[in-house]
Amino acid sequence: MALRYLGNGPYCTANSLSIIFGDDGPGPATIEVLTGSPYGISIHGDDEYTYFTPDRWNPEFGITSALDLLGWECDRTAGSADAAVAVLRGASREAPVLVGPVEMGLLPYIPGLGRAIGADHNVVVVGMEGDLVRAHDVQGWPFVTMPLESLLKAWQADTFAYRVDAYAVRSNFRRTRMVDPHTAVRRSLPTAIELLDGPESAAAAERSARIVEAGLTNMQYKYLVEYQVQAGARRFADATAQLDAIGCRRAAAVADRQALLIGSLQLLLVTHEAARAAATFRELAPTYGQLRQALVDDLGQRIPDSGVAAARIR
Repeated sequence: MALRYLGNGPYCTANSLSIIFGDDGPGPATIEVLTGSPYGISIHGDDEYTYFTPDRWNPEFGITSALDLLGWECDRTAGSADAAVAVLRGASREAPVLVGPVEMGLLPYIPGLGRAIGADHNVVVVGMEGDLVRAHDVQGWPFVTMPLESLLKAWQADTFAYRVDAYAVRSNFRRTRMVDPHTAVRRSLPTAIELLDGPESAAAAERSARIVEAGLTNMQYKYLVEYQVQAGARRFADATAQLDAIGCRRAAAVADRQALLIGSLQLLLVTHEAARAAATFRELAPTYGQLRQALVDDLGQRIPDSGVAAARIR
């Protein structure tokens, strides 16, 4: 049995959905894997930030995939501040609303920020008191409040390295099908195989190695050591456990090695051991192709219990 990681981690979407699902949800580890986020590495933006997610992946795709695989539906609106506010005013503890992505740096209750940093985030709105929004922020602030005006500013979705809709909000969550979590993970594997592009991710890992060797900018460094390394390592730790639980032993072994490699980057980056960090990225490069092949081998080149077609990516 794979050793599971428990504790804090940058799983804003998976943790937020777990709040909304309550006892009917499978927990954040399963949800995160079902989003498809572990299955790649990419470089985004003019500032060349390393993301431990596939190049063709984005949070919208991940949420949609996880909901479908788990048998959940919701209402979604985006693009209109007025429509979004109307949804917020209907939020309650019994009918929570998922808001985001929002710019974490512009959320007024987070100390030490106060400016856009390109960090996408989600919050669960549980009500409004006049023009004061009350929310659960899974980064560590239950029942936090913020002025509606501040939320709208953070919600414009124009500071990220990828394109997303402004004022995206999901409400009226309902379970329409009963799906066992192991079944959901099995059904996610065609998309995992589709997302896993060995040459594509290998090139991004090699580019990351060269960026480290050339010297990280302040924001590249902060993005890696304060978010991406812990996110990437946890995603693969959770993927290891999920794959092991459904009998994909070869794939679980590769994912476990990926978790160890990404986790080891934290100390190397913080202590500025650039050569060793770059070597670790290069060691990681071929593992994405290896994981794809291991999934194909584990499944005998046929996906069992594939009750839904592979999700269309972008």
